[in-house]
Amino acid sequence: MRILVVDDEPAIRDALQPVLAAQGHEVLSAESASSAVRAVRTNATDLILLDLGLPDADGIEIIGKLKELCACTIIVLSARHLESDKVAALDEGADDYIDKPFGIAELLARLRTVERRMAASANDGASQFEAGGMRIDFAIRAVWLQGEEIKLSPKEFALLTALARNAGRVVTQRQLLIAGWDDPATEGQNLRSYMALLRQKLEYDPSEPELILTEPGVGYRLALTPS
Repeated sequence: MRILVVDDEPAIRDALQPVLAAQGHEVLSAESASSAVRAVRTNATDLILLDLGLPDADGIEIIGKLKELCACTIIVLSARHLESDKVAALDEGADDYIDKPFGIAELLARLRTVERRMAASANDGASQFEAGGMRIDFAIRAVWLQGEEIKLSPKEFALLTALARNAGRVVTQRQLLIAGWDDPATEGQNLRSYMALLRQKLEYDPSEPELILTEPGVGYRLALTPS
């Protein structure tokens, strides 16, 4: 992948460049919001590692602009640990959020997930999703788990579709409320109730979910990646 590292700390940029290059990635760097926008305008970019504390703008403010300029994945790397910052970044279009300080092994694992998703990018507009024993036919609104058809209500199917279309990524509560109710102001308890129903139908042990994971204060993630 071609990866743009956006961080005003030279030490971070200098540390990531050789690590990412050793994995076969092409690495570009930017130290500010304006230089990040220029870099994306002039270079086809697959993935952006974005710090939020930039000298000329808040990183959250440029996520939407970067998404307009390239069909790239954005992973936020930030020392801001507040749930509100995470939710704001994800709502603006970030695909993932990693707290600083972070481990290189964790970062590389997240990048491998992005690579797998890119390799299976046809699933984004495909009529079917298949991974980990789950198969979803979006056209006929049908779901199978380990070969057994699972009956879902329209709202359950809408929520599962939103998760599957973003498999491996966090889907915020706001995004799910829009998917299920067309209204982000819908009472959050409704979402929690429907996610519990989904888990009852899809999880081996709903009390210890392995497929639909909760990202506390942020949203939910389908822990599957299309193969």
